[in-house]
Amino acid sequence: MRSLELLVLLAGCACGQTLDAVHVIARPVDRSIEIPGEFTPYLSVPVHAKVAGFVDKIYVDRGSAVKEGQLLAIMVAPELNAQQAEAEAKVQAAESQKIEGEARVVAAQSTYDRMKSASATPGVIAGNELVQTQKQVDAEQAKVRAAEAYVQAAKAAVKAVEDIRAYLRVTAPFGGVITTRNVHPGALVGTGKDSEAMFQLETVDRLRLVVPVPETDVGTMVRGSKIAFTVPAYPGQTFYGTLSRIARSMDPKTRSMPVELDVINGQGRLAAGMYPAVKWPVRSDRTVLLVPATSIVSNSERTFVIRVKSGSVEWVDVKRGSPQGDLVEVVGPLQEGDTILRRGTEEIRQGARVNVRISAAKG
Repeated sequence: MRSLELLVLLAGCACGQTLDAVHVIARPVDRSIEIPGEFTPYLSVPVHAKVAGFVDKIYVDRGSAVKEGQLLAIMVAPELNAQQAEAEAKVQAAESQKIEGEARVVAAQSTYDRMKSASATPGVIAGNELVQTQKQVDAEQAKVRAAEAYVQAAKAAVKAVEDIRAYLRVTAPFGGVITTRNVHPGALVGTGKDSEAMFQLETVDRLRLVVPVPETDVGTMVRGSKIAFTVPAYPGQTFYGTLSRIARSMDPKTRSMPVELDVINGQGRLAAGMYPAVKWPVRSDRTVLLVPATSIVSNSERTFVIRVKSGSVEWVDVKRGSPQGDLVEVVGPLQEGDTILRRGTEEIRQGARVNVRISAAKG
């Protein structure tokens, strides 16, 4: 009986009272939400050795700013010296064979010319001997051409070794900053997939800001727009990035779409790995209903606002959306201009009679 008496008391507690009320507001979507992002380098690459060898000299360290093509380290590979010496010796041998072959061609051609001259006198030189001498010239010329091909092959082998030796000079593939150095002079470095990188090179003057945009807001993205963000390292300061890349694919785990902003970092104040707070703009022609945050009542069973029609209280179930200042988006069977109590409470029961005083909803 006491529970029933209490319920009756609560139902009638608002009767005769004058309560503050507001009208439901409808506005186009124009707000910003705060999304945590992450800075990554615009370019980042582990610098590996292209050939196995020992580190001889290192010219950079962690934090060194480098330009494209700048020398980072020099390596030595003693076996390459032996390979180059062997290849150069083969070139010399091939050239010697070519010279000897050319000399034999000259001798054979001279013999042929004398025999051909003598053959002008009938009976001095047999026709078969002249043909054989011509064949000998052709054979020697063929040997010279083979020697020339051998020389070219030997020179190509030398060039291949020289190209490999050029890899002993480790250079920067692009301009940036050395963020990690893993080797020291005398260290043996390899080229396998499991080998450790010698350096980590990253760009710092231009960064990527990766932002996971919620599924409900991906329709408002505009490539090229300027997006504001802040970082904990510089409280009170606002930075901007340009929306440049959109993944066009949702992450099934977070139901968000990764997008990338290009951020110019000429002064180097920002760094990869920072987690900025991105003020993501949400704009649309779609209108949303807004009510004061104090009008929304939530309990374990439902979320609702209290609408007043003809002096009678009605609980209207809603879903809470994003805040816009002091107002909050709601989704439910409401219409623009509906009268709701500014301060909702479960003590005002369904069907209760109330008087209301309308005031403007500030947002």
